[in-house]
Amino acid sequence: MPMLLRIASVSLLAAALAGCGAIQEHQRLEDAKWAATAPVEQATPAAADGSIYHDMQNMELFNDARAHRIGDILTINLVEAMQASKKSETTTSKTDKVNVGAPQILGQSLRIAGQTANSSLNSANSFDGAGSSTQSNQLSGQLTVTVAQRLSNGNLLVKGEKWLTINQGQELIRISGIVRAQDIGQDNSVDSTRVADARITYTGRGSLNEANTQGWLAKFFNSKWMPF
Repeated sequence: MPMLLRIASVSLLAAALAGCGAIQEHQRLEDAKWAATAPVEQATPAAADGSIYHDMQNMELFNDARAHRIGDILTINLVEAMQASKKSETTTSKTDKVNVGAPQILGQSLRIAGQTANSSLNSANSFDGAGSSTQSNQLSGQLTVTVAQRLSNGNLLVKGEKWLTINQGQELIRISGIVRAQDIGQDNSVDSTRVADARITYTGRGSLNEANTQGWLAKFFNSKWMPF
C-alpha cells in the first residue's frame, strides 16, 4: 500500500508540473503574439532614371504625424463606460373545480352508507417568479499601440499592450481593433469608441492575482455542474 501511495503522489506531481509547463508555454506564445509590430523595411532605392518619385521610398511631399503605415504608433483614448440592466417578473395562476352528481338508478340517486354518492375535484396551483440583473463597467486612460496591418480599404489594424509591475504583481492591459484613418485626430489619437471590432483586456499576473482567484475545486462547487 505505501508503494501505491508513493506512485500516486509521483503521478500527481508530474501531472501538476506538466500543467504548469503548458500554462507557461501558452502565456509565452500569447505574449509573443502581442509584441509590437516593427516598420516594414523599405526597398533598396532604384537606380537613377530621371524620375523624381519611386514606389516604396520614404519621400513625402508634406509631413503628416498621424499613423498610416505599418509600424507607426497610435494613441488610443480609453473612454469605455457601459451599463446594462434587465428585470423580469412572471406570475401564473390556475384553478380547476369539477363537481359530479350521484348517478340515478330507477329515479333514485345512488347512495353509499346512507350518503349521496356525489363527488367533486378541486385543484389549484400558482407560480410567482422575479429576477433582475444590473452590470456596469468603466475604463479610462490612454494606451499607445502600433499599426500591425494596413487593409486594402485604408483602414488600420492596430494592437498593443501595456505592462505595469507593482511590488509582487503585474497589471496588463491589451487592445486590438480596426481604426479608420479619418477618425485619427491631429494629435495622432483616437477614442476607443471609434475602434471597430475592439477587444480590450484588463487583467493581472502574480501573487496578488493568484490570491484573488478561486481554485479549480472551488470553481467546480460553484459551477452549474454541481448537482446540489
